[in-house]
Amino acid sequence: MNVFKMAWRNVLRNRRRSVVTIAAMAFALFVELLYAGLIPGYLRAMEEDITQLEIGDVQIHAEGYRETPSIYTAIPDPDAVTAKLDALEGYPSAARLLGGGLAASGEFSAGIMLRAVDVERDLKVCKVAGKVAKGAWLDPANPKGVVVGKHLARTLAVEPGSEVLLLSQATDGSMANDLYEVVGVLGSVAEATDRATIYMVDDAFRDLMVMPTGAHQIVVSRPRTASAAEAGDAVAAAVGEDLEVKNWKQLMPIIAQMLDSVNGIIYILYFIIYVAVGILVLNAMLMAVFERIKEFGVLKAIGAGPLRVLFVIFIEAAIQTMTAMAIGFAAALPGMWWLSNKGIDFGNVGGMNVMGVSMRKIWYGIYEPSVLAGPVIMLVVIVGMAVLYPAIKAAWISPVEAMRHR
Repeated sequence: MNVFKMAWRNVLRNRRRSVVTIAAMAFALFVELLYAGLIPGYLRAMEEDITQLEIGDVQIHAEGYRETPSIYTAIPDPDAVTAKLDALEGYPSAARLLGGGLAASGEFSAGIMLRAVDVERDLKVCKVAGKVAKGAWLDPANPKGVVVGKHLARTLAVEPGSEVLLLSQATDGSMANDLYEVVGVLGSVAEATDRATIYMVDDAFRDLMVMPTGAHQIVVSRPRTASAAEAGDAVAAAVGEDLEVKNWKQLMPIIAQMLDSVNGIIYILYFIIYVAVGILVLNAMLMAVFERIKEFGVLKAIGAGPLRVLFVIFIEAAIQTMTAMAIGFAAALPGMWWLSNKGIDFGNVGGMNVMGVSMRKIWYGIYEPSVLAGPVIMLVVIVGMAVLYPAIKAAWISPVEAMRHR
């Protein structure tokens, strides 16, 4: 008895029911394949914006700086630390100087956060230079040039070419004040950056704040093959125990927890949608079993064992599932190509802040084998569970009961 041939004939016996079942599975797989790539794409984009535009993958501070930020609490020899990190392959680093103060332009003023960078090194770690919407990024040859956050520029009514006065208190207790030229205005980066941050060259900051040595922060980028925790451990081992080393998930635990929880939500949504498909498959297979009870009785009477009958039912389900997978993938391929290459343009919605992180204008999907495996495996599991009861019922029916069935 050729069970494969029998299973195929049984699938074709009631074409309408088979088509409806296959169509339901194919549609569910089509939706889940597209959705499966969009969510990781959004999460990866958010993580990249957090690490590559703002805080880096790993940060190094002097002990106590994060609890009580002070211009006096600095890493004494940042060059020695970055030299150690340069010896680690794939871990570029850059020192930053941080301070607060007041910015004024014309009749307008606002409290600000100064962020001074080593332009050459920072470009290897941070991509904020690519977020300049007007003007240009910092140039070491123009130490009097500054780049202003989007909303801060609006508050101060400045644009490239405008002058802005910076006021603060230097490390020697004197009044720090000087006039600078706005060379660039950033687009949306993050809420804190947009509203209050001014970027400047590190040498200009040292002159303004009378701070010839030290740095408040060293930002490190990790290789993509290393996790945040692995990168933090590698950096901590390289720089020693005198400094505080934190990876980005430790620096922003709420956002990190949110991103991790979204991955769990994805599988919950898979389960909800596929349960509906599973109920349809269960109903279809139960109907197929009840219509063929006498047939199964005859099979049992001529010597077919329960496992052979069970095998026939599962092969029928497998034929329908494989057909649905082929249709689902074929239907989803154009959409996956479009979402991964063109993306979804949010227009004016792009730039909105989500938990303090700017939302990208274009949302791309990521369609890797590891991403696509989830919907496929979940579909196979749900269909297998749905078919189990009808298959067991058909396998263990007795020939006598089957002959009497009407």
